[in-house]
Amino acid sequence: MKLGLALLAGALCAHATTYYVTVAGLGGEPEYEQRFSGWAKDIDKVVRASADAKVTTFYGPDATKAKIQDAFAGISREAKPDDVLVVMLIGHGSYDGVDYKINLPGPDLTGGDIASLLDRVPTKRQLVVNMTSCSGASRLMLERAGRTVITATKSGTEKNATVFARYWAEALRDPEADVDKNETISALEAFRYAEQKTDGYYSTQKRLATEHAILEDTGKGEGAKNPSPENGEGLVAARLPVLRTGTAQAAASDPRKAALLARKDQLEQQIDSLKYQKAALPAEVYKQQLTVLLIELSKTQAELDK
Repeated sequence: MKLGLALLAGALCAHATTYYVTVAGLGGEPEYEQRFSGWAKDIDKVVRASADAKVTTFYGPDATKAKIQDAFAGISREAKPDDVLVVMLIGHGSYDGVDYKINLPGPDLTGGDIASLLDRVPTKRQLVVNMTSCSGASRLMLERAGRTVITATKSGTEKNATVFARYWAEALRDPEADVDKNETISALEAFRYAEQKTDGYYSTQKRLATEHAILEDTGKGEGAKNPSPENGEGLVAARLPVLRTGTAQAAASDPRKAALLARKDQLEQQIDSLKYQKAALPAEVYKQQLTVLLIELSKTQAELDK
């Protein structure tokens, strides 16, 4: 009976809609205008292929505060608690020691504005990826229980243009980002891919890194560059699907397999949670519980593959 209820609850989550909002702000120069809008278009193309996705993308003269606010108002009226909201911000940011802003045509959006827009959306699972310069200054304003916040910089003092957005967009296209090969790219997997690629960029170019990406998903912390059970960061992000691919994408829109896919997600989440508890458990207990979950996961995957 408990398993049946779990499958039913999971099936509802599997049919959840993911709302994607991507904003590319002002570039200021032709090179940056092209770069920012190009990354936004790349992301738009990938996420539009997702099952049960509703996509809104702003770049160029359309990326105004008023249009963004209107888009969020529509999502706030339509979205349900079990849906997912993914917000991706690209461009130049600024920080004067008090307010963070993303530079837009006309009035800018402040960190407080962004937090207010997010708070009005009833979805329990939210991801905001702020990939602008100075984005670290927005993190404390944006963090909240159930929300994963990723910033391209660790603070508001990292003011140079960032490249993190380039590799975040790449993570959504590259099968290598799906480390556990479950055909779902989680927020944690995409972050790790983009963060490592960004580090590699500065190393290859023999340049001093002027951005240090941070992930915060506890709702009350300072975030971490390397989320792990040791620092307590990354558990919520590991459970948040940014993009499904391959058969997982097809299964998400197939009522016959939706419950199985949800059960698979549930088991993977339990495995992740267990890993975060490893240090507090006797070795034999940890091994026993992990074995049970892995066997059940294998059986569920076999059913999905039929």
